Amino acid sequence: MNRAGGAAPGGDEPEASVKDFLEYMNYERGASPHTLRAYRNDLSCWLRFCAETGGKPFPVEPAAVTRYMTRLEAEGLSSGTRNRRAATLASFSKFLMYDGRVESYEALPMPKREKTLPQVMTEGEIDRLVSPDAGESAIGIRDRTMIEMAYDCGLRASELVYLKMSDIDEQGGVMYIRGKGRRERIVPFVGALRGAVRNYISASRSKLPCVNDEGWLFLSRSGRRMNRQDLWNILKRRGAGKGIASSRLHPHVLRHSFATHLQRRGMDLRTLQELLGHSSIATTEKYAHLDTELRDIYDSYHPRAGEDGNTDEREQ
Repeated sequence: MNRAGGAAPGGDEPEASVKDFLEYMNYERGASPHTLRAYRNDLSCWLRFCAETGGKPFPVEPAAVTRYMTRLEAEGLSSGTRNRRAATLASFSKFLMYDGRVESYEALPMPKREKTLPQVMTEGEIDRLVSPDAGESAIGIRDRTMIEMAYDCGLRASELVYLKMSDIDEQGGVMYIRGKGRRERIVPFVGALRGAVRNYISASRSKLPCVNDEGWLFLSRSGRRMNRQDLWNILKRRGAGKGIASSRLHPHVLRHSFATHLQRRGMDLRTLQELLGHSSIATTEKYAHLDTELRDIYDSYHPRAGEDGNTDEREQ
């Protein structure tokens, strides 16, 4: 780092500045390995663009970023990828000023985000996913139980596959979940889920081999801990057999659906925040707007949406 004395602003080699930026994000900001890889890739692309166009890598100038974003769009990159690369350059610019390599930085242009409808399964689709199949095998029971637990508890895929037998307090009716940042939270373990897990343990887990037993709740065919890719494959396979659109067959949709269904039934946001393990209520608030967005789209497209709404009395 070069906070005291050091080179004049902009005097360092670009590669050295990128290296120092990555070390800063790693050791001082605690960025994950995945985030660091994304930063490294994004800044490599930026340096390559500057080399090809004869531009300066830093200070990062808004006009240069606009040209860069135009090229990325012409190359067919999605708005999400373009936004991420612009955000990386913004973080890099802030670091350069923080580290004394530039005197200031300008706000950078960000591509417009494409507005997409949040992916949520209906309650009927969830019911189909967790309904037992005729002649269900031990693996089938495991797959169904994993999906049921992911939805019923709003778990992230990583939280589900790292769940241990000892994390379940059946007598107390709770489970202990270790989420992002090693934060632990408690979620209810009641109702139909309790019966499903009991059945899985007796009719499925007990029949699977166990390698280096560390008490993982969900085991693979070979007796090892499941991983996130396994859950994704299970959901794709089971969902396809239940006639559910492939666009909604990824694990995080189960968590989105859990939150949306609870919010729709009147759960307050603070309780929902605790169940989801969000550190900020702002993250949870997005679910409060989901119903409104869905209803607006419904009103725009459904031919009967604008008719008189007194149908409840007629249908009772």
